[in-house]
Amino acid sequence: MTKFNRFPLSILSAALFTSLTPYVYAEEDLQASTIEQVTIFGERNPINTVPGSAHVITEVELEEFNYTDIMRTLASIPGVYILEEDGYGLRPNVGMRGTGQNRSEKITIMEDGILAAPAPYASPSAYYFPTAGRMQGIEILKGSSTVKYGPRTTGGIVNLISRQIPEEQLAGKVDVALGEDGFGKLHTYAGGQGERIGGVVDLYRYQASGYKHINGVGGNTGFQKNDALAKFSIRSATDAKYQQELAIKLKYSDETSNETYMGLTVEDYINNPYSRYSASQKDQMNTEHKQLQINHSIDLSQDISLATVAYYNNFHRNWYKTSKVGGASLGKKKEFIIDGVTKEYTGIEIASLYDHNPSQNPIGQLPLTVDVKANNRDYLSQGIQTELYWALDTHELEFGLRYHEDQMDRFQWVDKYSLGNNQVMTLTDAGVPGTDSNRIDSAEAFAAFVQDRITIGNWNITAGLRYEDVETRRQDWGKKNSGRNGAPSKDLKNNFDAWLPSLGATYQINDALLVLAGVQKGFSPAAPGNAKAEEEKSWNYEAGLRYNQNSLTTEAIVFYSDYSNMHGNCTAFSGCSEENIGDQYNGGEVDIAGLELSGAYIINEDGDYSFPIKMSYTFTDSEFANSFESNLDTWGDVKKGYALAYLPEHQGYLSAGVATEQFDVTLAMRYTGKVLTKAGDFGHANGTNSIDSRTLFDLAAHYYISDAQQVYLTAENLFDETYVTNRVHGSIMVGKPRTVNLGYSYKF
Repeated sequence: MTKFNRFPLSILSAALFTSLTPYVYAEEDLQASTIEQVTIFGERNPINTVPGSAHVITEVELEEFNYTDIMRTLASIPGVYILEEDGYGLRPNVGMRGTGQNRSEKITIMEDGILAAPAPYASPSAYYFPTAGRMQGIEILKGSSTVKYGPRTTGGIVNLISRQIPEEQLAGKVDVALGEDGFGKLHTYAGGQGERIGGVVDLYRYQASGYKHINGVGGNTGFQKNDALAKFSIRSATDAKYQQELAIKLKYSDETSNETYMGLTVEDYINNPYSRYSASQKDQMNTEHKQLQINHSIDLSQDISLATVAYYNNFHRNWYKTSKVGGASLGKKKEFIIDGVTKEYTGIEIASLYDHNPSQNPIGQLPLTVDVKANNRDYLSQGIQTELYWALDTHELEFGLRYHEDQMDRFQWVDKYSLGNNQVMTLTDAGVPGTDSNRIDSAEAFAAFVQDRITIGNWNITAGLRYEDVETRRQDWGKKNSGRNGAPSKDLKNNFDAWLPSLGATYQINDALLVLAGVQKGFSPAAPGNAKAEEEKSWNYEAGLRYNQNSLTTEAIVFYSDYSNMHGNCTAFSGCSEENIGDQYNGGEVDIAGLELSGAYIINEDGDYSFPIKMSYTFTDSEFANSFESNLDTWGDVKKGYALAYLPEHQGYLSAGVATEQFDVTLAMRYTGKVLTKAGDFGHANGTNSIDSRTLFDLAAHYYISDAQQVYLTAENLFDETYVTNRVHGSIMVGKPRTVNLGYSYKF
């Protein structure tokens, strides 16, 4: 059911193969350029000389806590904000430097250098996110150097690096873990590199039965997710004239998660924080993701290399979830006349009243009606991009081009259930697909960039320019034309382009101390649902110091983002009304300023006992520079000077441990300051429009049986703190309680 004018992947592949000579490889000369095709940092872009905030989470660091939740992994990085939802990180909400966290839609998410969001231009909300637990490394970049990556250049980039083909003839790993609430994990990979041909297969499965209990009926509130990855490469003989590599990446994943947007009333949260209303018993998301990626790199000379990638991503999701209870939407009040008295309830409040007394319908006669919407969507993202690297005296020039297409196809319906006094839902009216939401949002984009890194003595200067040309389209057939017969009833097109300059510099004061500064023009494309077709624009500034000596590494950066127009996207997670989901709002001028601090040090690094310490801190101040009214729930009636929602002024991270050759133990603390749940004034924050600060602790311990084997123990939320994560639809969502896992790992 698609009207999208897509180009076949075969054309991409043909263009890739016919534009380049037959594939060959010389290992010693091409090792750096091969890996740097999928990474941000490397020999060509040393992390220490990046004129902005740059962090790498290595494989060793990832294995420290063995997190499966990307949001817990990123909590140690300054300037990164996370908003928990399901407790397992299945649909991460990540923001940077005040961009907002809603579905990670305001930052650029990549896997192996390729855009990873389901539809990065037309619908960037990350209902799909690469499985963090199978990654070999994670790169985080903020600042002027993000001009290469786009399309969102204001906040920053997260690049997840999947399992690379081992350089050994054979290498692999088996990692298994079991834990509380039915948690289980199996991760295994194996692969190797021959003289010319290499490959790796990576399999990852994890699951849990969930930490919540559905009132009256029980049942699984957890998830199960499978992820399979295969990579194959071919290299030429070492005496080949041109040194090249061709690699193919195949990936498949699926997920079933019994998640809901129905939180709890304040009273129910206090009395039973891990309960779920019986009206949510049918809520379940099913997803499937398929990916094909073809990489080609060639060294045309010692100083010139060309890398080209063709990619295809197909993602399907159907989040089947309660949208109304008793005819009332989850977060919107509706009037009911009960015993001659008019009362107002939200759907969540009705669900609460019903569960307290299932034998009596709070708004009339039993059974209680429940609408469950099939939020059925198909996403497509595909394109081809190429990048030329040219080292020329004191210059390192990079030129890049990308043609990209994506779409989101919404084809949804509503089923109606009855909820009797036994708290079991029974289907009474099956909806017809396409009779609720029936539209396609699509985008075509062309992007180009040029960047020059200039070395002059102790100076490294990076100047860049990016160009984006985007066309978006919304075709809506309406609720009465589920067959999509004829032309859509609404067909809206928007076109816009942007020139995005950037300039950054570092100066090496001495071997240990470096000063940095940068400025860039930020951009985020207008979505098809933006009525004014206004792109998000900002100017972003930063300056700081980086000090590295022996086992001490530190960084301090101040940043300032001056938005001339900020976007707010309407999603169910942000509490938007069903009829507005997919719309985009313009918030006008916003100012965001802050400070990022990070540091790491190892006490007694060469001794029998060493003591590693790591810390980070972020201060953020935000305010709207204009007053306006908005239908976006997290904005509402905005007054000049109001702060942004879900953006803490203070957040911090501290970990400390002890390590020997035989074992190590690490304790980590995460602090998140008070946040507003709607734009407002922190001085007038109260229990209904804010969430209190919290401090959580995680523990990890490893015992090394041999160089190849280890057992490990992790405890997330060590002291079992009960805390609020968000207030979607005006209700309370609760964080994951203490979860202890025990694992075993073997590498060969």
